[in-house]
Amino acid sequence: MTAGWNVLVGQHDSVATLQRAVADARLTPPGTAMTHAWLIIGPPGAGRSTAALLFAAALQCDTGGCGTCRACREVSNDAHPDVVRFNPQQLQITVDEARGLMSRACLSPDRGTWTVMIVEDADRLNEVSGNMLLKAIEEPTPHTVWLLCAPSTEDVLPTIRSRCRVLGLRTPPWREVAGLLEAGGIEPSMAAFAARAAQGHVGRARALALDEDARIRRQHVLRIPMELHNLPACFAAAADIVATATADANSYTGPLDTDERDELLRAYGEGSTGSGITKTRIERLAKGAVKELEGHQKSRRTRAVRDRLDRALVDLLTFYRDVLVLQVGAGVDLVNEELRPTLQRVAAESSPESSRRRLDAISRTRRLMESNASPQLLLEGLTVELARG
Repeated sequence: MTAGWNVLVGQHDSVATLQRAVADARLTPPGTAMTHAWLIIGPPGAGRSTAALLFAAALQCDTGGCGTCRACREVSNDAHPDVVRFNPQQLQITVDEARGLMSRACLSPDRGTWTVMIVEDADRLNEVSGNMLLKAIEEPTPHTVWLLCAPSTEDVLPTIRSRCRVLGLRTPPWREVAGLLEAGGIEPSMAAFAARAAQGHVGRARALALDEDARIRRQHVLRIPMELHNLPACFAAAADIVATATADANSYTGPLDTDERDELLRAYGEGSTGSGITKTRIERLAKGAVKELEGHQKSRRTRAVRDRLDRALVDLLTFYRDVLVLQVGAGVDLVNEELRPTLQRVAAESSPESSRRRLDAISRTRRLMESNASPQLLLEGLTVELARG
């Protein structure tokens, strides 16, 4: 395995499949043995985006993915002219976004042999936007490759799924993730903690290892099961989860919102000089575009908040999962090893049946979070269920 592929930990079979595809892509005439549409599936943190980027880099690289040449570095930095990486920021991929992808896919490669279209979160394609992309995916130009990423085949429109070759990734073992973190200079005990806590999610593990605020937020969530003594405490815990997720999401989306608005207004002439150019006139001309932008930004904020709420719910899942592991004597690693005394106490004070009910309640809340229901109300209901057992 060449150096570039080593960052895709725990996916040896999938790497071999992609490397064979890269070799096929070099056959003549170009693309005769190449699959032009791939669906890369796997649980969060398995490395779907990483796999897509490595594959794209290998298709542009003279040696099949060395990880160090100009082409590999440019793909890694989202700077290669022939690799388009689309990461949807809204709850659904819009028709306009799909139309833009379709138009870009028709262009010939500028420097390499392939135009590679990476669509992350392809499960956000709805029926309309998905049907718009269908023709481009089904009958791409000879030099175009589509790489769609999604959690599972069931999450993708059947019409899209049936046109793609599926590549399945698995959650990498936490020890392999810890090894990757150590190779990046992270101290072994911190690497082990972060990899266990992230349950093999490489990006989450790296964030926990490097960001103290991320560790503090996680610790705060894991204290919640011990604080649900009465109804006011349940409501307070729910409000706190929402407030923390909202603040974290705003810290991420806020600067993006400001930059996008400033760029839009500059496009309408703000900052320019000349006859008739006034702030009032610019704002009037840009009113429709600003309103549309604000709609996109609101959708992105909603997605960001829900992503962070889901992360908190997953942390709660790990708590009660560990409790159940201790109750039934499963003999497997604890996710929250550092909380073993607390987990043992909760395990002794409750039954396996109550732990399973709590796990079911958290899983149900995660599913409902994808609807238009109020996160605050969902979490209030959940915390009451957790307190009741």
